[in-house]
Amino acid sequence: MHTPSFADVIAASQRQFDLDIVELDNLKTKTVDGKRHYNTPGGLYPSITTVLSNYNKEGILEWRKRVGEEEANKVMVQASRRGTAVNEMCEHYLLGTPEKVKDPVPSNIESFKDIKHILDQRVGVVRGIETPLYSDYLKVAGRVDCVAKFDGKMSIIDFKTSRKYKKREWIKNYFMQTAAYAVMFEERTQIPIPQLVIIMAVDNDNPLVFVEKRDDHIYDLIEFMKTL
Repeated sequence: MHTPSFADVIAASQRQFDLDIVELDNLKTKTVDGKRHYNTPGGLYPSITTVLSNYNKEGILEWRKRVGEEEANKVMVQASRRGTAVNEMCEHYLLGTPEKVKDPVPSNIESFKDIKHILDQRVGVVRGIETPLYSDYLKVAGRVDCVAKFDGKMSIIDFKTSRKYKKREWIKNYFMQTAAYAVMFEERTQIPIPQLVIIMAVDNDNPLVFVEKRDDHIYDLIEFMKTL
């Protein structure tokens, strides 16, 4: 039996997005003490995800202790794979290259379909997809999922998946991460990004969209980084 490709699944309702991609130089990565770093003109900077892996570390350790190491590792691996897969679908959908998504898992396609209408209805001109970024001010680097207009305003857009509904106060690290990308993008391009958007597919529930202001979170990130 033929398994439909991702392109087959969305062919009947695929939107063509306005692309005005900002081209930036790629950054090579280097692993230091098991953590990802980026070689930038300003030096070797840790990834923003590496920096924020220490945020709420106590809560993560408590969860791992509660569920057990084996189960925790299983959940983390599954979540990472699913997140990467759905992220890839979002990126290629926005770029108009869905045929590049290879062998998608049906459940991951369903997660994408849950958030597809949000992309169709609220995303405008796309300025960056998986864009390599760094900040000499923050001394961090990373790759941003998407830079685009969202509800008419230039935004950093991050795609997430979750097994359960999440409250805004539980994902402060997501807002700090996207705030860092906003600063990085403005440093590299002189294009201000005032808005942060998290689009989250949730298992067996409606998707979540969180829209925040960059300046409500960037100073919290700076203060957190002082503690490292």
